[in-house]
Formats: sequence, C-alpha cells, structure tokens
Amino acid sequence: MTVVIAGCGDLGTETGLRFAAVGHRVMGLRRSIGKLPPEIEGQSVDLSTEVPTLPADTSIVMIAMSPDVRSVDGYRAAYVDSVRNIATAIRRDCTVPPRVVYVSSTAVYGVVDGSWVDESTAAEPTASTAVVLREAEDLVLNKIPDATILRLAGIYGPGRTRQIDRIRDGVETISFEPRFTNLIHRDDAAAAIVHLTTMNDRPATIYIGVDDCPADQREIVEFLARKLDRPVPQVGPGPGSTSSGSATSGSGLGHGKRCHNTRLRESGFEFAYPSYREGYAAVLEGVGVRHS
Repeated sequence: MTVVIAGCGDLGTETGLRFAAVGHRVMGLRRSIGKLPPEIEGQSVDLSTEVPTLPADTSIVMIAMSPDVRSVDGYRAAYVDSVRNIATAIRRDCTVPPRVVYVSSTAVYGVVDGSWVDESTAAEPTASTAVVLREAEDLVLNKIPDATILRLAGIYGPGRTRQIDRIRDGVETISFEPRFTNLIHRDDAAAAIVHLTTMNDRPATIYIGVDDCPADQREIVEFLARKLDRPVPQVGPGPGSTSSGSATSGSGLGHGKRCHNTRLRESGFEFAYPSYREGYAAVLEGVGVRHS
C-alpha cells in the first residue's frame, strides 16, 4: 500500500519518513523533489494548477499545503485549488477510497478574547486568509466526505528558532497583556497524522492538534530567556493594546484563544512533547532536523 504526501515540506517530509519507517511505500508531491530524502519517492507537480497521478493502491493521503505568498490569492492557490486537483486524482486513480487527512489551522476559529475553543466551537474566521482556509475545509469534505480535518496550532521544532534568536539578540519584548498562544511540536504533528490515518476506528471529521498547555506568550518568552541564560525581555504594549494597557476585547481574559486537545487525546494519541517546556528544551538541545 502507498502513502501519498501532498505538500511535502518540513511537516510532510517528517510524516512521510514515519510512514516509511514502518514499511509503507511513500510518494511525495511537490514542485521541487531534489531535496526529498531517499525514503520518499518524488513526483514533481504544481498542485495548484496540475492534477497529480496517484498509485492505484494508495491507502492514505495527507494534504499539507503551504502558500508561496501570504495573500488571499496565494492561499486560494495553495489550499482551494490544490484540494480540487488532489480530489480529482483520488477519484480517478485510487482503486479503493484512501483515508485522507487534511491539515488546516486553528486560525479558522475567530476567537480573540482568550476563551477556550474545541471542535464544537463554531469555525467563524475573521482574517481574510483564514476565510480561505475555511473554504478549503468545506471543499475537502464536499469532495472527500470521509476525510479528516486536523486543525493545527503554531508548529515549532527543529530549525524553527525565530523567537529563540530574538531573545538571544535582545530584541524580544513581553506584552503587558495576556496573549494566549497554542503550539504543537512538529514531531507530534507528524505523529498525530500517522495515528489518525492508521487507527483501527474511523477517525472523527475534525480534530484540533495542539499540545496540553496553551500559554500566555509572556510565560513562554520568560521560560526561553531562563533556558538561554538571557535577561527576561522588557515589558511593552502588544497588538491591540490601549494606551492605558487594558485589553480592547473587553472580556478581561486577554487576547487570542486557548484550544482543547481532548478529542485527539481520547482517540489514544500520546504526545512526545506535551508542553512547550519539553518541546523547546529539545529544540535547544538540537534534537531533530528541519527538512527542506
């Protein structure tokens, strides 16, 4: 049986390597295949404009696209157009309908007042690019009704050191307002995809992919500063602040949202990095590599 990774970037490659390690044939679809590891067969294709050719025995398809340009048009090409072409290939080429996981984002939840979100929360995005993400989700379920949507939070991991570098360079600041962030280590995101596509029970339609510990961004910055033996960054106003330092949302909870991972946990998934503490410690220790 063949596993197809549509959008074989860092996350897709890590996922493909995990499938290959347990004996699956893995095919990666991307424009440039020269940097794919030998465990993954490459098919050079622009999924936003071309219909790929899938092996007849394809049993699993992971769709994890990313835009070249972070604009509405860039998102529509990367997500909506690509989904349409992949769905066409699945219907045309696959002997048996494969299990499909589509990687989306918690950005589809327009919650900004610090409150809690789970899969029952209405996905009502406010950002224009997130509206396109929601459109792509609907298209996936229209074209592939048994597909699973995995809404991932902010991915961090090997090679993703922008915030670490800012703290090292002394240019990071801490907002005096609570600003909640949700994270998932790249390796846990990849493991969750393998889990959902190979579990005995048919997975649910939607899962939120976050670790156990949504946290105030200040907490994460302070943790990293201590780990790096650097001064804790200075406090300053964050986006959406008023001149007096009060949150503009009016809820008193802060900004952002806090995402539950209960459904993913209850499916039997276990995290290697249940919080940013374990995950960032591994990053600082140089565990793992980022794939090109």
